[in-house]
Amino acid sequence: MFLTDNKLQYPVRVEKPNPLFARALQQAIGGVEGEIRVAMQYFFQACGARGDTRFRDLLMNTAAEELGHIEMLATAVALNLEGAPLTMQEEGAQDAAVGAVMGGMNLKNLLSAGMSAMPVDSDGVPFDMSHIYASGNVAADMVANIAAESTGRTLAVRLWEMTDDPGMKDMLSYLIARDTMHQNQFMAALEDLGGTEAVFPIPNSFPQADEAQSFSYAYLGFQADGSAPAPGRWSEGTSPDGKGSFASQPMQALGEKPDLGKARPGSGAQSEQM
Repeated sequence: MFLTDNKLQYPVRVEKPNPLFARALQQAIGGVEGEIRVAMQYFFQACGARGDTRFRDLLMNTAAEELGHIEMLATAVALNLEGAPLTMQEEGAQDAAVGAVMGGMNLKNLLSAGMSAMPVDSDGVPFDMSHIYASGNVAADMVANIAAESTGRTLAVRLWEMTDDPGMKDMLSYLIARDTMHQNQFMAALEDLGGTEAVFPIPNSFPQADEAQSFSYAYLGFQADGSAPAPGRWSEGTSPDGKGSFASQPMQALGEKPDLGKARPGSGAQSEQM
């Protein structure tokens, strides 16, 4: 069940409407780093969460918050489009960087939505849910969520740098702060699950005795000259999960050259393949 009081989660104001910035804001709505993505990701993770119900609550509450962020951004898009004079579009297009990156106002906002926001990215491509990660494994989902919040915060910071409108900067500062919280809450959830040594490797329910353990912590190099790859924390010392030690080695082909045999009759292959 979802409830609304018809009020925005945080104030949204635009002092100087800017259709070019409206287009940029669409990325925060329907882009792969955007709010539709995380709202649906956390929602479906919550719907499939089994076991400790606290994690379902965490995910569903955050999904509800992200729906409010979509509402804020959609309002911001509409306000940036509403009443923006053509001269502002022309002035923006004179900036080589703006013209190259944005290419002007997204006409879909006018032609298909009547100067309103849409569930699309900054190029007008609809969000197709292909970037929704809900694995049914609570630890894997938390890791995916940290990445989602990291890219979302990166986008919000870029948008903050792109505008000089005080109202837009204020709204984005709020969204950036919430991304900070969400990164930390999902990291805290991993700690609550037992931390690095208890959580990894994911899924921790699979016995490592059944995996090819000689490769479990080997950092493999694929340099053509057979040299070892450049060293790092990931190539020596105890692994973060505490269950192995890293070792670096050049990789050699262990399998044979594949031979699939002849094509089947009636398969549509050339006669030379049969």
